[in-house]
Amino acid sequence: MATRWFGAAAAASAATADRLPTFALPGAQSPRSTPALARRRQWERTTRGRLALADTAVVLLTTVIVAIGVLGTAPTLEIVAPQQVLAAPALTSLVWLIALAALHSRDSVILGSGALEYRRVVHATALSFGLLAVPCLATADWPAMRMQLLIALPAGLLALLISRWQWRRWLLSRRRIGELASRTILIGDREEVAYVLERLESTHDLSYHVVGAAIAGSTGEPMTLGGRTIPVLATRESIAATAERMGADTVILASNPDADPGYLTRLSRQLEGTCAQLVLFSRLTDVAGPRISFRPVDGLPLIQVRIPTFDGGTHVLKRALDIVISGFALLAVAVVAVPIATAIKLDSPGPVLFRQQRVGRDGHTFAMLKFRTMHVDAEQQLAALQAQNEGAGPLFKMHDDPRVTRVGRFLRAHSLDELPQFWNAFIGEMSVVGPRPPLPDEATTYDGVVVRRLYLKPGITGLWQISGRSDLSWDQSVRLDLRYVENWSVMQDLMIIVRTARVVLRPSGAY
Repeated sequence: MATRWFGAAAAASAATADRLPTFALPGAQSPRSTPALARRRQWERTTRGRLALADTAVVLLTTVIVAIGVLGTAPTLEIVAPQQVLAAPALTSLVWLIALAALHSRDSVILGSGALEYRRVVHATALSFGLLAVPCLATADWPAMRMQLLIALPAGLLALLISRWQWRRWLLSRRRIGELASRTILIGDREEVAYVLERLESTHDLSYHVVGAAIAGSTGEPMTLGGRTIPVLATRESIAATAERMGADTVILASNPDADPGYLTRLSRQLEGTCAQLVLFSRLTDVAGPRISFRPVDGLPLIQVRIPTFDGGTHVLKRALDIVISGFALLAVAVVAVPIATAIKLDSPGPVLFRQQRVGRDGHTFAMLKFRTMHVDAEQQLAALQAQNEGAGPLFKMHDDPRVTRVGRFLRAHSLDELPQFWNAFIGEMSVVGPRPPLPDEATTYDGVVVRRLYLKPGITGLWQISGRSDLSWDQSVRLDLRYVENWSVMQDLMIIVRTARVVLRPSGAY
């Protein structure tokens, strides 16, 4: 009886509620997603889903192949129970895929640029290794799991990184045609908006596709930058309605108009249901994402920037990486050195190697080695060619430099002249990846900011090598070096090495 009474009362209450009129209070209804925001969330889910399927395929493939290999050698390994062999890949795959998801290796904000995506894949694999090593140690007679740890995880990690790199190439190809990118509106003063636009263009960041700009005190005249014309919006107060009309899903606040302390809060509330993110621009430039973190204190959103350090464990790891890579590279150099030396000797008289004083870390000079690419009297001819200098700043650049030999032109185009520098890296005078090694005359012109390039060992390759080499202006070269010095990481070094190999195979900007 009690149950029947309560059920009837609940039904009557619901029926009464349905007959009551809605309280007409403006703003009481929660915001609903606009079509633009729904489209953005859809392609983000689709991209993450594709990555998850690819990761699962790679993990399962590597673990199963190793398990099949273990079954083939089961008598040698003295495996009696086949269930041990079957349980090892299943447990490895489960832990590995959970770690990839738990460390947010497929977050939309890290896809398409930077080393953070690859770093999270490496961290997830390392975490899986540590977790799986526990049952392996606890169960001494589980050789199948040891094979997963020693073979499947390292091979799978390499396969995962290659897979992510291929997916990144696909994502960038879609973004070049305007797809799978954030349709963005910029807000702020004209100078700040122009600066943000210029930096987005110069860094080739395709994740933001700017569709308009709301500029303080603007007359509506469009902005032109890098051949692109950006519409200027009439007002900033109705930015949410404008974003919905233009199909934008992201707003970048380049500067706070009129120093209004409440504008940011009002803007974020206006964009609810319209945009996925509000991005705040800071003049703290050339700071990589891993150095920035958020530290809320009782609701106060503080942005924390880690100050770079130039000693410690990570630098010891960098030195170890230099020794390993340069050691293997010297073995390859020994093979090609004989034909290169022969070609240099036959092309022009003079020594095979060219030693030049360069400035290294902390201002110490060293003799940098290169295969000779110029005639022996190149330094004497320099004064007569200064009028034809095509470079900016203290560097001498000339596309058709008459001092360069025929063999030297080929060696420079493919960066083969720099192979002896692996010896400099092996003995610790240089690093495999680092800032460009400056000449002493060049270093004497450095001011208090540019001199920061000398905080790290100069590199055989670096951001300057994969970003245009001699085609870069002086300011661009300095900015790339300073960015590397303050934000370097082991994962970034590995990415630069891989991209350098691609630049060497398809030379550009080397003369």
